Amino acid sequence: MPTRLLNASDRPLLREATLANMNWCGPRFGFDDLDQSAELAHYYSGFPSETDFGMLDEADGVARAVAWLVFFPAEHPGYGFVDAAIPELSITTFEGFRGQGIGSALLEQLLAEATARGVAGISLSVEDGNHARSLYSRFGFQVVGRSGGSDTMLLRLPRTASTDSQP
Repeated sequence: MPTRLLNASDRPLLREATLANMNWCGPRFGFDDLDQSAELAHYYSGFPSETDFGMLDEADGVARAVAWLVFFPAEHPGYGFVDAAIPELSITTFEGFRGQGIGSALLEQLLAEATARGVAGISLSVEDGNHARSLYSRFGFQVVGRSGGSDTMLLRLPRTASTDSQP
């Protein structure tokens, strides 16, 4: 699978992916809605901070899927906020590439990278009816909270020998 780590030049792609995530069930938001809402724009506008990271799957210069982790402070949480030490996952498989296992493979690589970096866990928010919920459950994410029509899910990551020796 052709993947690479994301960098600051990928912010426009993360903006596009955030819009796709917000419109998973049909058109509800536009780019102006995202850009004018701090609670939506912070998923891409400051990426990456010192600790944020993510991965892109692309083929022939076309983005097929993107997955990234953002650490939010408690005073400016994301929708799936659990703790400032737990990053929140955003993942999008773009139209035309869904149902081919691309998103699953990318999530698997992102989880391996997060484990190697010593990340203790990953959270996310998923709205009722979103079929991505089955993907998250398959990877071991568990519901830890509920707000409105969405669940907050959490996946605890295993400690590795290299992360056990870190302070």
